[in-house]
Formats: sequence, structure tokens, C-alpha cells
Amino acid sequence: MFELLEMLTIGFILGLTGALVPGPMLFVTIDTSLKRGWKAGPEIFVGHAIIEFMVCVLIIYGITAVSDSTVMAISILGGATLVIFGLMTMKSAKGAADSMHEHNKSTSKPVLSGILTSASNPYFWIWWLAAGSALVLRGLEIGLIAAVMFMAGHWLADLGYFTVVSASFSKGKKLMSPKVYERVLLFCGLFLVLFGSWFIVGM
Repeated sequence: MFELLEMLTIGFILGLTGALVPGPMLFVTIDTSLKRGWKAGPEIFVGHAIIEFMVCVLIIYGITAVSDSTVMAISILGGATLVIFGLMTMKSAKGAADSMHEHNKSTSKPVLSGILTSASNPYFWIWWLAAGSALVLRGLEIGLIAAVMFMAGHWLADLGYFTVVSASFSKGKKLMSPKVYERVLLFCGLFLVLFGSWFIVGM
């Protein structure tokens, strides 16, 4: 029982520390929350969890070692995707002032955003193929339930944090002027462009 609680705690703490670090998923959550409301956070988390579940399956089947060329390809393709995502966010921000109090559900797909920002983030893959895989395998040594507890803790942290973020920005939107709203979206888009470019140049 103690080992299971230990894995749950480790998963929660690592999940929280990872979520607290500004990254693509955070800024997409802010962007989508301003457009759709507080539900954006949980919905984006679902997309993120889908990718992480797939990674865990790969880890269980022993696919954890990748070559340097594979890491480079992940960084370049992922970085390029984030740059495109950022440019699209910046472009949509220009017309944000005209519809800042409308929730456009037809053009925003939070679950898909969660999948894309996770799958295209090179740091996500590097972390999971290194530290993440080691922790999942450690849990499997104790038992499958231990590995499940690790992921449960990890996902509880992600879900809790991104729900708080989306709820906060959704309510804060009412206090924003159209110009401030537009600048927040531009900043989110700019971050994604810079983050993606950093990975491309770094390779």
C-alpha cells in the first residue's frame, strides 16, 4: 500500500512541476479559455492524456530507446508545428476585439489542441523517453497497479492545474478591454513561435 501511495505522490508532484513550467499547452489553454470558457482546460487535458496514454503503451512494449537522428526529427517537425500553431493564434488575435464576448465553439477544438501541443512539443517526448519511461518501468516492477497510480497522480496534477488556469482566464476575460484581450492572444501566439523556433535552431 505504501508503495502505491508513493507512486501516486511522485506522479502528482512531477505532473504539477511539469505543468507549472510555461509551455505550449499552457498558452493554448489561455488562448482557448478566452474563446470558449473554463471547460477548455479539462478538454485540452483530455487530448494531452490521450497522447500520454499512447506513450505509456509504447514504454510497456519496450520502445524507449531512440537514435539521435530520431530526436532531431522530432525537434524539427515538432518545432515547425508549434511555429505554425503560434502564427495561426497571432492571426486570429487581430479580430479578437470584435468577438471577445462570444464563445466560438465551431472553430475551436480543445481536445485536438491538447493532442497537437503535446505531440508537437519536443520536450514532451524527450522527457517521456528519459525520466518518464524510467518511472513507469519502476512502477511496473512493483506491479501494474503501481504504474497506474503513477499516471493517475500525474493526470490529477495536470487536470487540476489546467482547470484552474482556464477558469481564471475565463472569468478574467470580463475584466479585459478588447485591446488587452488581443495582446494576451498575441503574446500566446508569439510564445509558441519562439518556443518552436528554439527547438528548430537548437537542432
